[in-house]
Amino acid sequence: SATPKDPGDHGKQLVDDRRILSLVKKTPFTTVGQIKNTLQEVGVCVSKSTIKRRLHQSEYRGFTTRCKPLVSLKNRKARLEFAKQHLTKPSQFWNKILWTDETKINLYQSDGKRRVWRRKGTAHDPKHTTSSVKHGGGSVMAWACMAANGTGSLVFIDVTDKSSRMNSEVFQAILSAHIQPNAAELIGRRFTVQMDNDSKHTAKATKEFLKGQKWNVMQWPSQSPDLNPIEHAFHLLK
Repeated sequence: SATPKDPGDHGKQLVDDRRILSLVKKTPFTTVGQIKNTLQEVGVCVSKSTIKRRLHQSEYRGFTTRCKPLVSLKNRKARLEFAKQHLTKPSQFWNKILWTDETKINLYQSDGKRRVWRRKGTAHDPKHTTSSVKHGGGSVMAWACMAANGTGSLVFIDVTDKSSRMNSEVFQAILSAHIQPNAAELIGRRFTVQMDNDSKHTAKATKEFLKGQKWNVMQWPSQSPDLNPIEHAFHLLK
């Protein structure tokens, strides 16, 4: 007959489990190897596979971190105010918006993704995210628009040609050529243009251009690219 397990072994396992979970909660970016080494330093010998199994049993999985922009306190308040103002807007309001943005698609570079231990539903916890910064290298720049009805134009800009880089003048040319046709096809005569507060969007020349077009332009909080649903389309595109 099998020898019954010592009740003390179960108690020791619970202590080890608590130590493993404590390490992951304190340092979510730690690796299984680092957890093993840390436990060994206090006299606890546990294999990597056991550590993974214990974490899985506690509903922890290794995920790639969500990359979120660093937002100032002032802009956090502006984002919250924007959310409050638009919380109860009817679907008809959103159906009239032409969402626009530019995106840079990096080529031949690491995406800088990291793995993090977390539970489901905690992806956007600051402890589980990394920050993004813009960087150079081979890339293509694109401007695009979309509405509730579907996607519109996709315009590529040659970022290697200094004379055609996305500045206020190039931006105005794109808007002039693509806003009205896309709005007419996707929305109709009455529409609202959405764009963020990028410097080329808020430049004096751009403002004068928009004023002359007499388009209804949506007021947008700074540092809020994640509020634009076109980001989901860009994700699929990339």
